[in-house]
Amino acid sequence: MSSIDEQIDFRDLEDKYRVEQEEGFDCIVLVDGIPVIPESKKAALIRVLTKTLDRFGKLKEDGIFMPFGEDGQNKGFAFVEYETPAQANRCVRELNGYKLDKAHTFQVNLIGDVEKYAEMPDEYRPPREEQAFQEHEHLRSWLADYAGRDQYVVLRGDEVSVNWNNKEDGPEPEVARNNWTETYTQWSPLGSYLASFHQQGLQLWGGASWKRIARFAHPRVKLIDFSPQESFLVTWSNEPLELPPAGHPARLTMPFTQEDEGKQVFVWDLKKGILLRSFPGQTLEPNKKMVWPMFKWSSDEKYLARMTPGQIWVYETPSMGLLEKKSIKIEGVVDFEWSPAQPLLSYWTPEVGNQPARVSVMAIPSKEIVRTKNLYSVSDCKMHWQSAGDYLCIKVDRHTKSKKGSFTNLEIFRVCEKNIPVEVIEIKDTVINFAWEPKGARFALIQTNDPNLGTPLGVTLKTTLAFYALEAAKQKHESNFKLVRAIDRKTCNSLAWSPKGRFLVAATLGSTSTFDLEFWDVDFEGDKKEDEKEFAANLQCLSTAEHYGITDLEWDPSGRYLTTSSSFWKHKMENGFTLWDFKGQQIAEQPLENFKQIIWRPRPPSLLSKADQKQIRKNLRDYSRTFDDEDNLKQNEAARELLEERRRLVDEWNEWREGVLRRLAEDRKYLNKPQHWAERLLSKQQETEKVEELVEEVISEHSEVVSKATATAA
Repeated sequence: MSSIDEQIDFRDLEDKYRVEQEEGFDCIVLVDGIPVIPESKKAALIRVLTKTLDRFGKLKEDGIFMPFGEDGQNKGFAFVEYETPAQANRCVRELNGYKLDKAHTFQVNLIGDVEKYAEMPDEYRPPREEQAFQEHEHLRSWLADYAGRDQYVVLRGDEVSVNWNNKEDGPEPEVARNNWTETYTQWSPLGSYLASFHQQGLQLWGGASWKRIARFAHPRVKLIDFSPQESFLVTWSNEPLELPPAGHPARLTMPFTQEDEGKQVFVWDLKKGILLRSFPGQTLEPNKKMVWPMFKWSSDEKYLARMTPGQIWVYETPSMGLLEKKSIKIEGVVDFEWSPAQPLLSYWTPEVGNQPARVSVMAIPSKEIVRTKNLYSVSDCKMHWQSAGDYLCIKVDRHTKSKKGSFTNLEIFRVCEKNIPVEVIEIKDTVINFAWEPKGARFALIQTNDPNLGTPLGVTLKTTLAFYALEAAKQKHESNFKLVRAIDRKTCNSLAWSPKGRFLVAATLGSTSTFDLEFWDVDFEGDKKEDEKEFAANLQCLSTAEHYGITDLEWDPSGRYLTTSSSFWKHKMENGFTLWDFKGQQIAEQPLENFKQIIWRPRPPSLLSKADQKQIRKNLRDYSRTFDDEDNLKQNEAARELLEERRRLVDEWNEWREGVLRRLAEDRKYLNKPQHWAERLLSKQQETEKVEELVEEVISEHSEVVSKATATAA
């Protein structure tokens, strides 16, 4: 039997007196895992929480509510209210799992989600049928090219094209689009993404169809820097961020909060597409250029560091929290660099009063100084890590006591050896360029004593090209770096090693009169000079060349090809690019009007093990025969096509002739006519007996004298 309440319809009263749910409920988050404290410490805890929570948006007044129990202790959680739902969502995404200290880890959820899961039905309901899985394009599909070709991007006028390197046949376009970018293009370090720049922000493209993979809404972005493994991205604009007024609908779709307004540098999670943190731009001193990248990544992407006067700030990823919650205070620090292989950070400080200049190597995260070297009479220092992290070369520009003359010292830290010994190489001239061989223990440098050093660009200096290598006869830890050869009367000012090592190009860039290129092999397969036999190198200049108006040069990832280019951005004379092989032979020349940029697409590290790579190198001659045959076939492609056409015509003729003979024979048989005399003669010739004859021919003959003792022993 139903009750009276069930029989009466209350819907009109419910509608009349309905209490609407308070707006802004989706701006509230529940933060669980906060420290349990007595009420007397509530104010201190709220200050700590406010400092952490303010990073994700502006809290409302009294926006942190912390319930307390009858025992006077809080219940270990708090309700936090932001001004907008976007800020609350960002807090949930980025603060969930955050460690306040060793004993407290935050669990953060939207209050609406908490209610949703609290009201889950007790009975199981099967989920809706999910949509069929759609496989995404592989971001490294270009690596499957049968011929192992590399790609490069070309920016010409308003057109951007990605091309296959077909050597002498010229570029083969993979994709070409007009107005693909508004300024320039840039590859990610492993080649997965191509970046394009726009007024509204940055876009990343990739896959076989070159569709848009990601978009980062940083207005008027000018510079970007990818992390080494492409997990993170740093963007910079010279214009501080301006947000629409509070309450504007556009604010709901923007990844920024009020805290981000006025910032110029933004750090993003590339895979998730979310903003991790924002920073103000650099405060530059008069006549001082901005340094980029402003932030520098450790090789494993665990740390991101930047420098401000007297401090180095090291942040942990992905939380972007400061390492140990404090910066590293280093008075007067000028520059720093990460090791490309280990969590080591090198930095240098100048001379101040009676205190010498100092170069130090610090371990991260312990912040322990593992090596320090004092330096005197220092004008400037440049740090050059070898790509494997085995060596750190400090190029120290020094001045004489009168400060009228200058010279250079190389301080080489042998990082992998016990106590990190430092080897010093003194050079009487000023070194203007230094470059380690990739993963090798050799380096090249360019030095000069030309009095025109320091004059404006365009002046050609007289320089010396020098090569250094370890002594070959000794153990690695016992040998020192020695000068192998110095070649003077040069004009080169730029060095470019092949990514695989061994080959080096020395070039003259930025000159208005000289455009020289020199191709060097440091492991030449030939006799060494008598005075160079003690070194682990064999130098040979393979060729010299010239590219008029050259502004840039770059090796392809395989180290087999080099492009030199003349960019419209720097001058308007004979713009375009030229393709060379590693021996300095010109392969192709591409003059292009309004040519601006060419960049080779990087390749990720090989997935083959060292044993597999060793086996391939061992059998390289066998593989090379196949490649040589393919190259020869390609070179003779025109002749091959002509031969195939002739064969096709002959086959058509033979097929037509056999058809005619077959029909003729059928007609003669039908008409009972004897076989034609020519056919009878042809049949007899075809029945002629075949005789094979073997002919032996002596190719070579030699005699050998055997001694009596040998003959007796036999």
